[in-house]
Amino acid sequence: MSAAETAPLRIAMWSGPRNISTAMMRAFENRDDCSVVDEPLYAHYLANTHSDHPGADEVITQGETDWQRVVASLLGPLPDARPIWYQKHMSHHLLPHIGHDWIHRLTNVFLIRDPVEVVASYIKSRANVTAADIGLQQEAELFDEVAQRLGRAPPVIDAGEFLKAPEAHLRALCAWLGIPFSVRMLSWPPGPRASDGVWAPYWYAAVWRSTGFEAPHASDQVLGGAAALAAEQARPWYEQLRRHRLQPSAEHRS
Repeated sequence: MSAAETAPLRIAMWSGPRNISTAMMRAFENRDDCSVVDEPLYAHYLANTHSDHPGADEVITQGETDWQRVVASLLGPLPDARPIWYQKHMSHHLLPHIGHDWIHRLTNVFLIRDPVEVVASYIKSRANVTAADIGLQQEAELFDEVAQRLGRAPPVIDAGEFLKAPEAHLRALCAWLGIPFSVRMLSWPPGPRASDGVWAPYWYAAVWRSTGFEAPHASDQVLGGAAALAAEQARPWYEQLRRHRLQPSAEHRS
């Protein structure tokens, strides 16, 4: 019997921006047994940092700015009585004053992408970027904390490798989570979803066009100035996390 059949499963997928985090949310939402929530701490993050993100006022107005209320909801009843709740989180939204005890009541997974690719995509929507904006340091620190509590490394998914073999990686991840793999995770209808955050028009154009995970393409990204510095500063944390990346076995690839 799967974990999903015996107890509620709350999956916290920690990522930085401009990763495949929204596509991954689509994959889980397309399962019959799973609900999703999109960046529930974003409004709190913007209200406290005053970062000049696109649509910031709308995000704050329509979102929950009290992190304790957000946490209470994330630990509360699962939406629609479905046994799996996929929670998409940005690691940099986890501001220093936010307690961490609740995180260890979730099943935590970490999603990473080469920082050059992240920054190159990020600056298409927001011109200014620092290493802190892409969350890899925060993600690496949280990974260490979760690993220490678990006594083993939680799963890390490297987006570049994932896109070369989505099914194998999803099969391996589902096995780790104790839930059955569903072929429905590999494709979904295009367009917006009611579950998308109000910031979606500024960031989700590619996902709205998508019907599945896109094959990786050769990168020729060249960054300069502050963008290059941000990627360079973030690389050690990326490499630290990448050492623990999920590597599907031959069984998952068959």
